[in-house]
Amino acid sequence: MSNDLSSPKNVYGVPISEKTLKKAARTRKKYEKKYGAHADAAYPLFARDNAPVGPLIGLKEVFSGAEGEDIDYGKAVFVGTIRMGYGHYRIGMALASAARSKGYTPYWFDLLGFDSAGARMIHDLDKWYSLGSRLSQKSKLFNKLLWDPMFGKWYKPLEKNYPIMEASAIFADTHRAIPPETPYLGTHPWTAQGALHAGLKRVVNVVPDNCPLGFHLAPGALHTVQSPSAYFIFRTLRDLGAPEPGNQGIPEDQLFLTGNYVDHELVSNIDADCGARLERMRAGAPRRLLISIGGAGAQQELLLTLIEHLMPGLRKKEVALFLNCGDHQNALDKFNARIPGFTDIAQSHFDWEETQAFIGEAAAGPAGGLHVFLSKNPYIAVYTTNMLMRVADILVTKPSELAFYPIPKLLLERVGGHEAWGAIRAAELGDGTAECRGTAQTLQVLDLLLREDDLLSLYCCQIRRLRDLGIYDGAYRAVNLAVTGSME
Repeated sequence: MSNDLSSPKNVYGVPISEKTLKKAARTRKKYEKKYGAHADAAYPLFARDNAPVGPLIGLKEVFSGAEGEDIDYGKAVFVGTIRMGYGHYRIGMALASAARSKGYTPYWFDLLGFDSAGARMIHDLDKWYSLGSRLSQKSKLFNKLLWDPMFGKWYKPLEKNYPIMEASAIFADTHRAIPPETPYLGTHPWTAQGALHAGLKRVVNVVPDNCPLGFHLAPGALHTVQSPSAYFIFRTLRDLGAPEPGNQGIPEDQLFLTGNYVDHELVSNIDADCGARLERMRAGAPRRLLISIGGAGAQQELLLTLIEHLMPGLRKKEVALFLNCGDHQNALDKFNARIPGFTDIAQSHFDWEETQAFIGEAAAGPAGGLHVFLSKNPYIAVYTTNMLMRVADILVTKPSELAFYPIPKLLLERVGGHEAWGAIRAAELGDGTAECRGTAQTLQVLDLLLREDDLLSLYCCQIRRLRDLGIYDGAYRAVNLAVTGSME
């Protein structure tokens, strides 16, 4: 069975037709020409401390085109990522945090951090992704006919995705200066594929979500997944491979069930954080909600309805809302303009140092009312949610990558068909609700979580049980795979 990109006619036992091979060659050539790829492009690599979150998780950024500090490849674990939405950044931060906890230095390798053909290609494609994500929340017809099928079905077949796997060679140039034996964790298939095209040998493809797609594959890498169902589908390539399965599937020595990818700071404090939630519940303290707007800025209309529903309690400080607008000034402008009284009661936390101080105070004492967070820096935009999770009682979120985090969750309606499976996983594990579809059902569950204690208590107790089972240890295991080839 052929399992690498150098033998394209048979990938994981799935035959690739001559028609698809020709299309792959044309696709690669088209992208290389359109975005100005050059075979002799060179990217000497240097590193610098990441200013906002480096002091918290030891993160260093990799860059080229200017002098910086030398990379310590003896202790390095590279985290390949792309700023497309927040999900891949979120997984990357979990991996970086886990790597640091094990004594390694996490090096952040963002494909958009270079002046390269690959970066130009990603910028171009991300415009369409962000537009589609927003349209899916405005048009049920668009969502039904295009967006849901695109992510739930169209990206499934391995052969259909083979041309973009071949075209991912456009990302190899920025990887070529990395020594081949460097541990490399890819949080997006393009990062893993680019590393493989460049000849790296210790590549782990960290598969997101809970909806396996042929698009996610990086043949030649080790693959990690978060759930047993995802493991089964990749192991058999059911619905991803040939109509007549035969001998197809990722071999067991290249596929690993790690569990949920979660930051060390959150996993190591599960007992303390769940204990604080239960103590606040017993004391009748204002229940603390956390809403985190995603990288594409979707669901703003739904969030307007939810926040307006909460306003009477927020005015009286009978409930607390931590609203992280990420880097979406437009979202905050909309809330200010359309929710009566929002501006009057909102307490702004736009300075990073002040934000950290406020979260420290919330951990030690009471909190109530409306608190709004905003930052143009994507690292701060993402990591603010990580820090707020520790002092919040309930996370209100679409079933994105946040569905896998150890905090009680109210899961909103999905954005794209692939996200439905994140809600299914959380509901079955018991650390969050099922996917709440429609405004009426969402408000019903929101009021129940605010008014009653049984669900919050259930989710906190279940999170502790899941911690004991190692469900949240996925980031540690993925780092171990990259460094030693074993999850242990």
